[in-house]
Amino acid sequence: MRDRDASGRARSARPRDAFGRPLPRGSAGVPTTPDDYTPGPEEALAEAQRLIDAGRPFHAHEVLEARWKCAPDAERELWQGLAQLAVGLTHIQRGNLKGAAALLRRGSLRVESSREPYGVDVPRLVRRARELIDRLEGGEIPADLRIELVARLC
Repeated sequence: MRDRDASGRARSARPRDAFGRPLPRGSAGVPTTPDDYTPGPEEALAEAQRLIDAGRPFHAHEVLEARWKCAPDAERELWQGLAQLAVGLTHIQRGNLKGAAALLRRGSLRVESSREPYGVDVPRLVRRARELIDRLEGGEIPADLRIELVARLC
């Protein structure tokens, strides 16, 4: 039976490991994003990038999903696509290469259909996702899972 909040929405109160997999209740997990987190766009991008750089794309996905849920309608496709890219990286870490390629493909299509607000480097993200997909479909497990959400100056 799933955990539910007072309004009946599904919530997972179980602790999670570094790859976002649920652990048995009472286990010591890693901190996750609170359900009521509503980051602004720049905060969400900075925190998600920090988590991706730290090898924690599942947790980056949670931040991007939190932004997607509170974003204006015109931006939701972008935030959902970014969250799917992060989940694609998570699936690579978990060894689910077919699922990783599918999520990277869906995420890149959503991001590609978006404008480039907040410094999001859409062409670079799409190229990187396609590179990872090609490697996965070629039977290779990429060691470097970094993606850059925004163009970096240095």
